[in-house]
Amino acid sequence: MVQAERAANEARSLAEAAARDATEEAKRRAAEADEERKRTLAIQEQARQDAQAAAEQAKVLEQAANEEKAKAIAAQEAANESKKAAEEEVAKANAAKDDAERQLKEGIQPVVTPTPEEVQAAKRRVQYQEDLFHFAVAGVAGGGKSSLINAFRGLRNKDRGSAATGVTETTLAMARYANSHTEDPYVWYDIPGAGTIKIPDWQYFNAQGLYVFDCIIVLFDNRFTMTDIAILTNCRRFKIPTYIVRSKADQHIRNLMRDMGYDSDDDEDDEDRKAKLQRAARHQFIEQTRRSVKDNLENANLPDQRVYIVSNETMLSVVKEKRPKKVIDEIELLSDLIGEAQTRRARRDAEAANGTQSGI
Repeated sequence: MVQAERAANEARSLAEAAARDATEEAKRRAAEADEERKRTLAIQEQARQDAQAAAEQAKVLEQAANEEKAKAIAAQEAANESKKAAEEEVAKANAAKDDAERQLKEGIQPVVTPTPEEVQAAKRRVQYQEDLFHFAVAGVAGGGKSSLINAFRGLRNKDRGSAATGVTETTLAMARYANSHTEDPYVWYDIPGAGTIKIPDWQYFNAQGLYVFDCIIVLFDNRFTMTDIAILTNCRRFKIPTYIVRSKADQHIRNLMRDMGYDSDDDEDDEDRKAKLQRAARHQFIEQTRRSVKDNLENANLPDQRVYIVSNETMLSVVKEKRPKKVIDEIELLSDLIGEAQTRRARRDAEAANGTQSGI
């Protein structure tokens, strides 16, 4: 009985020990399973995060690629526009070149517009003053510009202070002359003659800075030339008043009288015949001059404009308030020039007065 009980206790002890061992083993395995589960969850979370990061990176890269693609498309479009603009500029340049070559072949010279800086430099060069009226006498070489300026100033060619004159072109640089009557607000400019080696005719207007003058007298002697036409055309562009003047009328009339048979050395020529020849030559000279200038202006598509026919000797007498007998247009020319200056001065004074009133 005792032995059986002991055996039962031992069996129970063994069973309890086996149960405890089984429980511990189960706990251990449960813990290992829980750790494995946690590791699996961590791996899954890391995989999810890695996948999310990869997706975000892929999205960033796709966006960057799209931006680069858009930039490339924009750059290509800009390049195409630039190419198109360049091709248009090349086409314009080629057209301008072809037009310039055509004009040069046809004898038409290029039109050059001075910059504001060039205008101011030209004004400084001629000593431009707002309170003065600036007359420029321009034209081909040998037309008698210096002699006419001397006459306007009441001087003979050999008088002290007169402009230099000669058979050849003596004015090689622009010369400025104050009016002989200091109370008159005029200043005269003797412009070097166009058509000389020193001054190419097509550069004459801009080279001499004629665009800054208040009035330009276009003087010619023997014939009205393309240089005179170019000066008038440019003056119209700059809205500068012009006066066409043919000089040396007395010399031309004497030459025509000789062509008609007059000989000053022939004592048999009586005064009556001389007077008739003089009237005929004068009439012919005036008519031919006016017709020639009219035709030249018409051919150049310029409006008709009066031509003043003068001789320097007669102009000098008019300026000195004498009564010359052989007047043609000298009195009217001088009167019109003075009127031009007075009108411009009055307009300038009125503009200054309006500006003062508006500023009050």
